[in-house]
Amino acid sequence: MTHPQLRYYDFGEGVAAFSSTRRGGYSKGNYGEFNINRYCGDDPQAIAQNREALCRLLGISDDRLVMPHQVHLTEVAIIDEAFLKLTADEQQQRLEGVDALMTDVSRLCIGVSTADCIPVLLYDPEHQAVCAIHAGWRGTVQRIVEVAIDKMKKVYGSQPQSIKAQIGPGISLDSFEVGDEVYEAFAKAGFEMPQITRRDVKWHIDLPMCNRLQLETVGVPSHQISVAPDCTFKQPETWFSARRLGIQSGRIYTGIMLK
Repeated sequence: MTHPQLRYYDFGEGVAAFSSTRRGGYSKGNYGEFNINRYCGDDPQAIAQNREALCRLLGISDDRLVMPHQVHLTEVAIIDEAFLKLTADEQQQRLEGVDALMTDVSRLCIGVSTADCIPVLLYDPEHQAVCAIHAGWRGTVQRIVEVAIDKMKKVYGSQPQSIKAQIGPGISLDSFEVGDEVYEAFAKAGFEMPQITRRDVKWHIDLPMCNRLQLETVGVPSHQISVAPDCTFKQPETWFSARRLGIQSGRIYTGIMLK
């Protein structure tokens, strides 16, 4: 029996948090082996088998494994008991155009899909709430991490000083080469450019650092922020990279679940 090979993160006993690697699934070629993203061209049967294997590992049913259809904006969806009572079609409509999910429902895995973009997981132990964020460069410029934490405040009463954060595997400063228009977008958005950029032939931007700085800016203590050391572009044997493989390829699923 095939088991997805996951990178686990330590948020404490009451939480399961992880990023899927490429290993331990049923997909082939540029989707091989483990991919559950329905929007990147993979074989639906392989996706279904991969979802089944992940749910078996997590000890949940398929309807409690949730992933949005991301569009690089800042919409945050609340996954609550009312959401779970919707039909599958209604749930899918609710997940369209969403780039972050949050919940306080236990035994429900929420997650986001990436392949060079930055996944960010948040856990509020005080109010038992979690959040999964997709922060590509466009979402990062629009400060999606700050948007998500503000929504956690309003919905759950979360306070940034209590939040624990994990920044998952994404493209590194070395590998994220960008044009002048991307540099200008970050500069216009008020980022401290000397802190997040480097230039050789082209500009390079440090997306993990950009998101770490957002967490710190809103008050998440630095010692409660962990950053995965991986670069998806440099480690294609472990992680999917759209820059290396093209957009017709698999995606990493970074998920979090209250036990």
